[in-house]
Amino acid sequence: MTFGIKTTPMRVAYEDILRVWREADELPEFADAWLWDHLMPIAGPKDGQILEGWTLLSALAAQTRRLRLGLLVTSNRIRPPAVLGKIATTVDVISRGRLIMGLGVGGTHQPAGAGGIDGENPAIAEYDGYGLTLVPPAEGIARLAETITILRRMWTEDVFDFDGRYYTLKGNRNEPKPVQRPGPPLLVGGWGDRTLRLVAEHADIWNIPGPPHNTLDRVIERGRVLDAHCAAIGRDPGTIVRSVQYIVSYDDPAGDRKAILDLIAAGLTHIVLSLRSPYPSQVAHRLVDEIITPVRAEAGRA
Repeated sequence: MTFGIKTTPMRVAYEDILRVWREADELPEFADAWLWDHLMPIAGPKDGQILEGWTLLSALAAQTRRLRLGLLVTSNRIRPPAVLGKIATTVDVISRGRLIMGLGVGGTHQPAGAGGIDGENPAIAEYDGYGLTLVPPAEGIARLAETITILRRMWTEDVFDFDGRYYTLKGNRNEPKPVQRPGPPLLVGGWGDRTLRLVAEHADIWNIPGPPHNTLDRVIERGRVLDAHCAAIGRDPGTIVRSVQYIVSYDDPAGDRKAILDLIAAGLTHIVLSLRSPYPSQVAHRLVDEIITPVRAEAGRA
């Protein structure tokens, strides 16, 4: 059982994010720290500051020494795959081999009622504002599969061409290579059937939002689907770390502990404690004292 911390950088200053990361970096109870990959607020008022994820991650990588780090998760729709591969390589070098490559499909067309607040697709305004395009879900999955192939070839080959359905590269060279060989661990986020097939085929870590975005029963059911995909291709499902994001309440640690223990009982082994802004003073220490230490003690007695 491992724990991470996520600073959702929506309507929060850089100095506050840095404060939390530096604090968590000194606490061995946290294995990793995470950002997200949005360019505009996706909940609440439409205004408010957000810093670009990979640029921010690079700055935080240079100012921490121990935490593994990444974006939970990188949108595959914002940057061309080879550009993303170069960015990720650079962060792995800056962090001296601490990057976890978190990836997701990114913005896609969603059925009515399947979006965010009030049934809206939260990606629409963001993508319109930045000149990005939504794609059908099947195309999003196919593009993500090509990106994974491109990243792995960039991290292991001296020069290569790639001729896919959606992306074409000629004479790609990527030096230096990442510190981690053959490359950073791959985390894939999502819970659709096609995404879970991709997880089974390629991922080291699977991540899913927990309650309230998904019920506990839904998380368990999705885990069984992943097991079935692994069986279909002959992969041991135990080789995939199962990770969940859980938004902490700040004012109900007992409720948080119960919810997290239920997720652990359901088979999740990596718990990312996600913070809403503003971040309280000494919040990382509070999470250790109020959640991580008692949860580990209770899980050990179970």
